[in-house]
Amino acid sequence: MESKEPGGRERDGGGRRGLLPLDGMTVVAVEQAVAAPLATRHLADLGARVIKIERPGIGDFARHYDTAVKGLAAHFVWLGRGKDSVGVDIKDPDGLDVVRRLVAGADVFVQNLAPGASDRLGLAAGALRGDPLRAGRPELVTVDMSGYGDAGPYRDRKAYDMLVQSEAGLVSITGTPEAPAKTGIPSADIAAGMYAFSGVLCALLRRERTGEGAQVSVSMFDSLVEWMGYPMYTTMYTGAPIARTGVAHPSIAPYDGYPTSDGEVLIGVQNDDGWRALATRVLGRPGMADDERYATNVERVRRRAEVDAAVAEATRSFTAAALLDVLGREGIAAARLRDVPGAVAHPQLAARGRWRRVGTAAGPVDAVLPPIGIAGTEPAMGDVPALGQQTDEVLAGIGLGHARIAELRGRGVVQ
Repeated sequence: MESKEPGGRERDGGGRRGLLPLDGMTVVAVEQAVAAPLATRHLADLGARVIKIERPGIGDFARHYDTAVKGLAAHFVWLGRGKDSVGVDIKDPDGLDVVRRLVAGADVFVQNLAPGASDRLGLAAGALRGDPLRAGRPELVTVDMSGYGDAGPYRDRKAYDMLVQSEAGLVSITGTPEAPAKTGIPSADIAAGMYAFSGVLCALLRRERTGEGAQVSVSMFDSLVEWMGYPMYTTMYTGAPIARTGVAHPSIAPYDGYPTSDGEVLIGVQNDDGWRALATRVLGRPGMADDERYATNVERVRRRAEVDAAVAEATRSFTAAALLDVLGREGIAAARLRDVPGAVAHPQLAARGRWRRVGTAAGPVDAVLPPIGIAGTEPAMGDVPALGQQTDEVLAGIGLGHARIAELRGRGVVQ
């Protein structure tokens, strides 16, 4: 099947796909929202068959967040592609039996059900409980994803992204001096999803060597605490909290957005040589380059207001394009402050052919290639499924006949 990229360029969706690392692998996912769906979408892009279990009539609740993409939810279009959607009521004993039969033929099982739900259904492993799903199938890789882990006082708390950002301290260091803010993307979900993704790959690699699967556990809280490394260590060993500085860096100067005659440019000076180049060849202030009050980053941070004022005085005389050109020639790190439409239209994405077109129930949509590139292959990037689109095909694959599927559908157990 041929598809077009934005701009009309054709790509062969099969002939040049190449052998992907996870071709032949099957993943069953009882998942919702962002964290687990992100992990399994990356697995699907790498060739795995991902069977997504969804509630009949409702589906993954992320399907209903908004109608931004041709009537479909943006989160689901982002994270749902390339999966087989199977509508199953896992609270019904027959539905749960269907899921267990699917898992029995899978390489990987992923779940991020609400606290306690996976235990009640017998679909969780956890280091303290053993893993009934792997009984008799030691080669199976199971992944339990949670908000706060499988023990401790927060174990059963709801763990939405904003709440975990707050508990992990991220909100306290994000924003302006006047007000904290959560990040504009679901950082806790994304962190957990990527650790689950890498955990699955590690477990499968070990299985190739030993024949043994694994119990993998990932929590949103642990994932985000790991990302808090710099502010955590700084605060632990200085006793001083990290200041909120907007787009500026709390411990490097100059590192901020600076005005131009027609906008703003971000400049980031990472070392003292970069400062010397900026002061001498852009600011026209060679005296500041070696002045002991500004020569080192530690001193520049102490006098941040003076440094920023000197930089801003010089940058105001440039247009943004002219300033970026000068900074680029001098090897000084800089960037435009783009909005989201500006990022979508970014010339770097266009020049490197980073866009593809994928199918949805509402028609084709544009999607950006995943970050992992493997020479000689094309990520699978399958269509975004409608709820229950592959139910009959998947259930037939585990031996259920048409009459049995019809009977289950009539009782609302499957869709």
